Amino acid sequence: MSVTPLNILVAASMSATPGQGGWTWAVLQYVLGLRQLGHHVLLLDVLPEAASSTMAGALENSVSASEFQRTTSQFGLDGEAGLLLHGTAQTVDVTYADMRNFARRADLLLNLSGSLRDGTLRDAPRVRAYVDLDPCFTQLWHAIHNIDMGFAGHSHFVTVGMAIGNACCNVPTCALSWINSPQPIVLERWPRVDHPHNAALTTVANWRGYGSIEHGGVFYGQKAHSLRPLMSLPRRTEQEFRLALAIHANEQKDLEALRENGWQLIEPAEAAATPQAFQQFVQTSQGEFALAKSGYALSRCGWFSDRSLCYLASGRPVVAQDTGFDCFLPSREGILPFHDLDTAAAAVEDMRRDYPGHCAAARAVAETVFDARRVLGQLLERLM
Repeated sequence: MSVTPLNILVAASMSATPGQGGWTWAVLQYVLGLRQLGHHVLLLDVLPEAASSTMAGALENSVSASEFQRTTSQFGLDGEAGLLLHGTAQTVDVTYADMRNFARRADLLLNLSGSLRDGTLRDAPRVRAYVDLDPCFTQLWHAIHNIDMGFAGHSHFVTVGMAIGNACCNVPTCALSWINSPQPIVLERWPRVDHPHNAALTTVANWRGYGSIEHGGVFYGQKAHSLRPLMSLPRRTEQEFRLALAIHANEQKDLEALRENGWQLIEPAEAAATPQAFQQFVQTSQGEFALAKSGYALSRCGWFSDRSLCYLASGRPVVAQDTGFDCFLPSREGILPFHDLDTAAAAVEDMRRDYPGHCAAARAVAETVFDARRVLGQLLERLM
């Protein structure tokens, strides 16, 4: 069936922190997926105002600009992506005037995490969708601490938290009507690969992120708070675990516990410095040990990682901490959920008993649930 092409502005903060190959993929799945559907897309990469303090000179000579241009060139986005320094008209590759002209004729803005706050650009498209990529925390920061999350100026609100707004989830909706939409993956960019090159379950993670919050007597924390109760997992199984973990050297107690319990640690730069490095890291792994922020798990918000989609599409099973995603992912093949140490050990052993079957099921889940053509096609139907 033919689709009338739309003009779509996708805004994100993709290049603010160079060396984040996995996050780059998360943004590009939206851009490349929409182009795959036949739509005209302009990627607007927004650098936060704070980035100006780290620049020695002009924006075009910054590390972020180099990262941005390298990425857009590699993915065939020359002339279809522009870098903007928030609060200014300083741009790279697409002028501010051309950004404004595209926004004025755009049918839709997809504003990932509310990155675009320039009212001239944000308010121009006919439909303006805020896309929440950090469910639970986004809503709690707004509702409890009255932090400006950038909701203003939008006509629609989308979240990757598949349980946000449902009775099973205790996260406040902030008096907004949320559209639940899983994260997409462009399967052609992530083909199934046959044999892993190492025997480890891997992941890329931050030990501590930002913005833990207490609400209603519940502490919604980070991955540090999720992994500590699972410290002895490698000693409970014969499985190797290799974490590309961003953890500060001062976290001596946790670092010692991780090593003593058999967790292999590598620098995130080894695994995810570029989109290509991240893809190789994923596809040479046996599967993923998908740890979630404790806030995701405790809130039952239904978050499922964009990173995990890359493993699934590659035909790699995902042993995943349950965040309430069973409300839309009932299968226990390819994705093996766990709640605590005992169920994590059982999930790993289940994967090992039928590894080929779980590999095939992983790709099947990616195709039937997360294919960008399906996910973004359905999202556009709900927005337009």
